[in-house]
Amino acid sequence: MAGITTHVLDNETGSPGVGMRIDFSVFENGEYRLLKTVQTNQEGRTDEMILTPEETRIGQYQLLFHVDEYYRSKGTDLPEPPFIEKVPVNFSVFDTGQHYHVPMLCTPWTCTTYRGS
Repeated sequence: MAGITTHVLDNETGSPGVGMRIDFSVFENGEYRLLKTVQTNQEGRTDEMILTPEETRIGQYQLLFHVDEYYRSKGTDLPEPPFIEKVPVNFSVFDTGQHYHVPMLCTPWTCTTYRGS
């Protein structure tokens, strides 16, 4: 299955990152242009693919994870300003026949991503 997907894991609690806002943008004419904003569901995933195989084009993209907003909404006591705020993950699609899964694993103090399957 081709296309672009993501999910969020809350490493502080060891559970899915429910309700995290994610902005998805494409890089065009020297800047990122917002295409859509999504929110994770009860499984920490988005209800629909970020881009379907038919929509996916070769190019540069960005997923912007609103980590600080997510932890504030859970009542987590964060410093001001928070250590981790909004986390941009910039990545490239180089083959539209491949699936690009870009997950976020986070706490208020760390985050990581990888190319999943």
